[in-house]
Amino acid sequence: MAKDYEYDIFLSYRRRNPVKGWVENHFYPLLRDWLPHVMPRKPKIFRDFDQIETGSQWALKIKQALKTSRCLVSVCSPDYFRSPWCQAEFYSMMKRENIVGLRTEDRPNGLIYPVRYSDGEHFPPEVKQMQMKDLSKWRSPSPVFAESIHFLDLEKQVQSITEELWEMINNVPQWQEDWPIITPEAYSNEDDNIQVKIPRL
Repeated sequence: MAKDYEYDIFLSYRRRNPVKGWVENHFYPLLRDWLPHVMPRKPKIFRDFDQIETGSQWALKIKQALKTSRCLVSVCSPDYFRSPWCQAEFYSMMKRENIVGLRTEDRPNGLIYPVRYSDGEHFPPEVKQMQMKDLSKWRSPSPVFAESIHFLDLEKQVQSITEELWEMINNVPQWQEDWPIITPEAYSNEDDNIQVKIPRL
């Protein structure tokens, strides 16, 4: 049984291209490489692609990692909010924010760092209200994008993100065993529309 946080960041994104390729080829490597330069210790980022051992129960591992992560970095697109798993990850952390009184007039900061991959007009209303880091200009998933001059701009953006993430990580509430975890079954994806059943916060 966990006694404290295990991860600094839970990286939440749609495991479908083009987002999957962009995260794995560009965003995650930059985040992984630059975050240690703004923290006094080695950061720990949970990404299910390479941190779930063969034979482990995927759903249980995801839930445990989410419960023991200090904050959530979500790569947002309309497709993200059509995924029951992505919604569960996002709203679990949002519920935690609500429990500890974050994202209020007195305490406007939160535990979710939303990155806009695309669009924004078709996000759920409560997500639209969040201040996002817009990286949609640099959303090419192609590996050759890393060789372009525009990749340097993305790198600068991620450097800025790491500084803001460290401030967020450094101010998280004390870990609690009963942090709420919302399951994917709470959401319905019967068609291609974004149908978010927002849990009672």
